[in-house]
Amino acid sequence: MALNYLIVFLTGLIPLLTGFVWYNPKVFGNTWMKTAGVTPEQGKKMNMLLVFGLTYFFGLMLSMILFSVVIHQTHLYSILLGTPGFGQENSEIMNYIEEFMAKYSGNYRSFKHGALHGTIAGVFFALPVIAVNALFEMKGFKYIAVNAGFWILNLMLMGGIICAFG
Repeated sequence: MALNYLIVFLTGLIPLLTGFVWYNPKVFGNTWMKTAGVTPEQGKKMNMLLVFGLTYFFGLMLSMILFSVVIHQTHLYSILLGTPGFGQENSEIMNYIEEFMAKYSGNYRSFKHGALHGTIAGVFFALPVIAVNALFEMKGFKYIAVNAGFWILNLMLMGGIICAFG
């Protein structure tokens, strides 16, 4: 099962797209600015090309790792990687993988399933990382809620799309 680069490149855009809405002043933008201690004047001084470019790059990184988190069939390859004949056409192990994938490659491949695993990744990876940083930066609950909520939403959407179409 190969990484679907088109889906990875498309889902890498999700944090940018949702960020335009999530951090809009009419949604959570004002709350975020207040809790983060950022002023509109500081925002105007940012190099937006760099910020958006790196946001997309990090979105790509998330998409690549989510691919293996939400599509369970990828684990078969990691389990059998060291088996003699792996990667050799018509070897016993490659024939086994081909037969297995012909039977089971569609199992648990839905938006709903991917969204579930993306949400789990957001709650158990993104939330703790953001919360620990916020604690040491002496930020409050609203800061954690706004930022963790953003990443949980993104990972849910990314996971769902990757699982359904990856």
